[in-house]
Amino acid sequence: MSVSANYPTPVWVNGYQCRNCSDVDLAKKHIDPAHPKSGPFNVDAKSDPSRILQDAVQFGGLLAGTRAGGAGPGPAAASATGTQFDLRA
Repeated sequence: MSVSANYPTPVWVNGYQCRNCSDVDLAKKHIDPAHPKSGPFNVDAKSDPSRILQDAVQFGGLLAGTRAGGAGPGPAAASATGTQFDLRA
């Protein structure tokens, strides 16, 4: 499989963002181009060395106990008066 130049705009194939034709080939096989060693449908994700750094961030304060990219603080933190606001306009 040869690597081509990157596309001017990434495309999505089977839910994976693809930047070139090599990524598209992997995505057609249901392999995440960002983590190809995880295998099809991420069956080998636990043993993929490229996924080790996902839990490298640890939050403190109100975010302690949450995961990076997670849903955010739990209901107890959200119920405090004056701590919520909506950024949607």
